[in-house]
Amino acid sequence: MNDARPPADRQPTSGPVLREALKWGGVCALAIALVGGLLGWLVAGTVGLTSALLGTVIAIGFMGITAASILLANRFAASDLFVGAFFGIVLGGWLLKFVLFIVLVVLLREQPWLDPTVLFLAIVAGVIASLVVDVVVVLRSRVPYASDVELPKAPTDD
Repeated sequence: MNDARPPADRQPTSGPVLREALKWGGVCALAIALVGGLLGWLVAGTVGLTSALLGTVIAIGFMGITAASILLANRFAASDLFVGAFFGIVLGGWLLKFVLFIVLVVLLREQPWLDPTVLFLAIVAGVIASLVVDVVVVLRSRVPYASDVELPKAPTDD
């Protein structure tokens, strides 16, 4: 059985950082869903609650697609085709998000069960929260500048 993942000592150092960003992104999503859902319900009733929850799911889902695509691409780190696979997978994730965005805009436009203002504000809150989480996680991470580099061995005197 051939596992495409590199050995533990060859795992890209971005993995733990991305997993931490996903963890804190989930915590922020829960907070946005609770606060946004309450405010949406107070402003527009059940329609506002639904809009806030859907907006949170959309924003965090899009953030999760990016992080998940990078984590998936990192599984090919031991491969000779790593660079092509990495950028292909990440670009595929971005294209997926673009197509999903267009589909969601068309499907959700003028739906009577959504409040567009509450939906928009929940999406903006989710995007801002994911950006803040990404910045904080990266700033707090302890990743060396030359983390995924293998230095040449020193010549030995025989």
